[in-house]
Amino acid sequence: MNKSTIAEIRERFDKDVERFSNLETGQISTIDAAISLELITETAKSITPDAQNILDIGCGAGNYTIKMLEKIPNLNCTLLDLSQPMLERARQRVAAQTKGTISLIQEDIRTAPLLEGHFDIILAGAVLHHLREEQDWVETFTKLFRLLKPGGCLMISDLVTQDHPSVQNYIWERYGQYLEGLKGPQYRKDVFDYIEKEDSSRSVTFQLDLMKKVGFSSVEILHKNMNFAAFGGIK
Repeated sequence: MNKSTIAEIRERFDKDVERFSNLETGQISTIDAAISLELITETAKSITPDAQNILDIGCGAGNYTIKMLEKIPNLNCTLLDLSQPMLERARQRVAAQTKGTISLIQEDIRTAPLLEGHFDIILAGAVLHHLREEQDWVETFTKLFRLLKPGGCLMISDLVTQDHPSVQNYIWERYGQYLEGLKGPQYRKDVFDYIEKEDSSRSVTFQLDLMKKVGFSSVEILHKNMNFAAFGGIK
């Protein structure tokens, strides 16, 4: 199956703003979404308690930035997403939570014009799995590292794979059972079809190793439950 193009991803998210505006529960197909959201924002605060500038890539309707503002008020927020309707919703919601500046960028992170060494915190919630080839991953992680101030952090919450095929098959089956328990066999099929079309996830090990390779001084795993994980790195 051919993977979704950037244009197809943008079009789908343009039509799905309401579903991505749920701060309390996150997405039901995402295991421990609310826990991961709490963990990466609390950890970012512990690393950079005096943060001023945050970049939220694939910000959606702004859930991650809003949760971060609960921890560190009045951050200057740069919100980046492919979808303009998502950005507009995020602006509305974030503006009610901060007296800092809000900048909207409708762009792919790989090509977005952003200041190097400017951000204390970069949040990447359920977005990096859209990267396709290994070179995309290398270039994106290199760019994110350069965008951070020294001592700044990149915090990620995402769908991940397993390195060994047998483990991947086992986790995939367990996840299928979880989905079926939520909404039945058809929901399981729909989510798996969606992932097959939309996502190109990599393992936590791959991403942590890549962070070290591009220069992060420290990497941390905060939480992992089956095929979802929260983790990050410090510049």
